Amino acid sequence: MTPTFEQRRYLIPFRVALLPQIFTEVLVIGSGVAGMRAALAAAGHSDVIVTAKGPLKASNTWWAQGGIAAVLPPELAGEDHRDSFESHIRDTIDAGGDLCDPHAVRRVVEAGPQAVRELIEVDMSLDRTGDPPHLALGREGGHSLARILHADGDATGKAMAGALNRAMRAHEKVRVFDECFVLDLITLEGATPQCVGAITHHPKYGLQVIWAAATILATGGCGQVYRESTNPRIATGDGLAMAYRAGAALADLAFMQFHPTTLYIAGASRSLITEAVRGEGGVLIDHNGYRFMADYHPQADLAPRDVVARAILTQMQRTNHSRVFLDCRHIGAERFAQRFPGIHQLLRKFEIDPGTTPIPIHPAAHYMIGGVHTDLDGRSTLKGLYAAGEVACTGLHGANRLASNSLLEGMVFGRAAGEVCREMHDAAHPGPVRVVSDIPISDRSELDLVDVRSSLRSVTWRHVGIERTGARLEEVLEMFDFWGRYTLDKIFDDRDGWEVQNMLTLGALITRSAHWRNESRGTHFRVDHPEPLDRYRRHDLWRRGQGEPETVDIPHEDAAPAG
Repeated sequence: MTPTFEQRRYLIPFRVALLPQIFTEVLVIGSGVAGMRAALAAAGHSDVIVTAKGPLKASNTWWAQGGIAAVLPPELAGEDHRDSFESHIRDTIDAGGDLCDPHAVRRVVEAGPQAVRELIEVDMSLDRTGDPPHLALGREGGHSLARILHADGDATGKAMAGALNRAMRAHEKVRVFDECFVLDLITLEGATPQCVGAITHHPKYGLQVIWAAATILATGGCGQVYRESTNPRIATGDGLAMAYRAGAALADLAFMQFHPTTLYIAGASRSLITEAVRGEGGVLIDHNGYRFMADYHPQADLAPRDVVARAILTQMQRTNHSRVFLDCRHIGAERFAQRFPGIHQLLRKFEIDPGTTPIPIHPAAHYMIGGVHTDLDGRSTLKGLYAAGEVACTGLHGANRLASNSLLEGMVFGRAAGEVCREMHDAAHPGPVRVVSDIPISDRSELDLVDVRSSLRSVTWRHVGIERTGARLEEVLEMFDFWGRYTLDKIFDDRDGWEVQNMLTLGALITRSAHWRNESRGTHFRVDHPEPLDRYRRHDLWRRGQGEPETVDIPHEDAAPAG
């Protein structure tokens, strides 16, 4: 990548001494499931500030439809329910393209029952069935059994976000800064660099510095780097980019998961059609009405997401059409409306009756599997910085996330990061120090930001998407170098400019990782290298200023876990 990507430490020039300063013990950046759970855990030992970039309903947590994957005991799931941790672990590892960290998988799966109890304790409503009533469980792709809890049919994320948000805002030791954009992490440079807080911008209060003994990143993913995405507009990879600029290691960025089924109607946003629809019996058909998934995988329509997304792409190419269809006619309109009320209401806006008409769908970027490299307690490679949720990479998902493991991940690792960050209380914390960011005025022409944003999203979708080739990835890197030379050297004073700079950084890093990984594994499919290779069965870690990645081998399950 162009030196501009590597040299730029902060997005804006500033002198800390001239800015308003706020002090806290723990700073949580992000207000989705991982951020809120981290804040609640940290509030058990510290004063906490939570920054929220946008409203609660703009988070990926709020948008999550399907549910929470968890192995539950009979008292929660009913006496006839039979599931096991080993089954959930095996399903997760099987979906993960032989790249899962087995310790991370076991940690999350075995914490499932406790995480569900914690949600019940904060009054999250969960769908129930039976007499006496027990938690209703659905099935999704890649799962060998029904183990997906849901709320209001297809509004699980909304119910979870609301419950955690109420609990967080009611806590006397938590302050929430709404509409607060975090530009960069502030670090003390030296033999052991340390994160000591962040510089933020608020529409009313302007620039501010928040000093913190411990900082927890929970900013979610970067789906907006792609033209076709299920993510809300705020998912521009800000946390990933600021961690990279601060010197933290980012891992496995080639692995962007593409959700197989998003509503595909010209002029409409790409609304998610949850995988639970296929779990209830929905099937994929092509333009000719042919049910094609059995041609690609033994699990047919319930195959893992990476398999289904590539199968849809191949079938569209074979039939020369831009979409396929999700056929739910045999489910029936009444049952569909009861099980998926939110999707049913969405479809009504487009005059689609799922009881009589197949739903047009197309894959879209959905979930960043890679992220800030952490141990199993959320510690990043930068002292004082922790990460949890989609922004982090623990090795849980390997090369392809199993459906509905993400909300559980946010609960488990959010709590872990919030608890373990207490260790920074005992570390030598320097308090406010002199930090100066000087950025020279650029003498190059300025590109149109709207054009850059649109162009980078289009090129990543076309050439760093579901299928990739080395030659195209090299071309994309050249494009990012050009955009970077004329955009990353500029100083912007609004969110649009900062977001584009973050998106450029992430787009280039994703492309660089995909170019390095000369194999196909999970969500990363190289047409020119279609098979997985043993030498790439490892995590690739990228740090600012290093042209090549460090690599970390996958641990054996009988080895001691990190963290």
